[in-house]
Amino acid sequence: MASPRGEFTSRFGFVMAAAGSAVGLGNIWGFPTQAASNGGAAFLLVYLALAFSLAYPALMAELILGRHAHANAVNALRLISPAGLLRRLGVTTGVVGLIVASLILSFYAIVAGWMIAFCLAALASLVGMESLAQWLTSFGFARNVSFMLLFMVLTISIISEGVRAGIERWSERLMPAMLITLVALVGYVLTLDGASDGLKVYLLPDFERALSPKLIIAALGAAFFSLSLGVGTMLIYGSYISDRENLPLLGGMVTLVDISIAVLAGFLVLPAMYVAHHNGVQIFTETGTLISEDTLIFTVLPELFSTMGIAGVVVSFTFFFLMSIAALTSSISMLEVPVAYTIEEHGVSRKKAVWVIGGIIAATSTVILLNFAELFGLVIAFTTRYSQPLLGFMFCIYAGWIFNRNTLLQELRKGNPDVEQGLFWKIWPWYVRLVCPLIILAIFAQTLLG
Repeated sequence: MASPRGEFTSRFGFVMAAAGSAVGLGNIWGFPTQAASNGGAAFLLVYLALAFSLAYPALMAELILGRHAHANAVNALRLISPAGLLRRLGVTTGVVGLIVASLILSFYAIVAGWMIAFCLAALASLVGMESLAQWLTSFGFARNVSFMLLFMVLTISIISEGVRAGIERWSERLMPAMLITLVALVGYVLTLDGASDGLKVYLLPDFERALSPKLIIAALGAAFFSLSLGVGTMLIYGSYISDRENLPLLGGMVTLVDISIAVLAGFLVLPAMYVAHHNGVQIFTETGTLISEDTLIFTVLPELFSTMGIAGVVVSFTFFFLMSIAALTSSISMLEVPVAYTIEEHGVSRKKAVWVIGGIIAATSTVILLNFAELFGLVIAFTTRYSQPLLGFMFCIYAGWIFNRNTLLQELRKGNPDVEQGLFWKIWPWYVRLVCPLIILAIFAQTLLG
């Protein structure tokens, strides 16, 4: 028998869960380096504008569809579609979304495992177990598969407890812990020599680049991907929202928390890079550009920490603890997408669905690790560069064009009876119809054309 559907019991719990889904590794390591490579504060300003002009409306499309159906993405798109081709296309979109979410988790679990390993390596160094620390930070199949499996077990354990006892409870714990850790790290790094150079790069705008097509497209992509859109994670979380809640307000709160953490991460990563540069660690390539994000996290920052003595060990542990939390809060939403579908469509119990699907994803991760050079980058490109924008496009089309306008209005009135008189209703319906799809297609075209 299928498990009963859960529901978030508090506004705080939902915002923490949804923001946790959005705030992942990309926000903390990707956004700051993108900003530094694209005009510093000019990129930051454009990103802030686009986050509310693209990411928020697209987020609202998923939240509204989810709460209206109180079901998974497949059922939600089926419910609002007329019979025939549009219904079949909606169901296909939902199914592809849960497959893509599972594939994203399959490579995400590998990277998250690395974060846990580096976190434990700092503890090993602290107690003098240098050989263990070296193994934990060395790339190898045994280490990679062990910590991938550990991360998947953590994710599965949370999801198996359901919405209230699992997702909501742990989001309420993990997100505040992540924020406190991030603030503490920022406060410490800013006291180090060289940090001011990173702040200048981050905060002093290069306005000549502010309107360049490359910067705008990069900021569009950062804004879209920062909210974990396109694969149904926000739709399934929306399906657990009470009908009493004001959806536009909740969506705005999630967007604000996500953006705030991404911006705050810039005050950590950019100064830390220039502290490393001050300490003799290379942060630029031979062409003068900043190094890539993966090299930053797993090479530059560990080299920086090694120059700081015992304080560096503590900072290293704290930093990778932060990254591990960010990964976990995102992974639980990714796993919930296929789990919710399996429970609702096939009548499977939650615990069985979680362990079976989690096991399949872990097996997929193992296959990727066994063929790392060929598959790792391919899976990332297929899911995040190509599939995610197209799925986000489809969600906007169904919310803007297929969803009956009167039914949509009634859904929004549930938590806000006067929504029709507000600015949201005057702008959002046509905006999600016309503007959001065009912007998402621009992101996809840029991906294709390079």
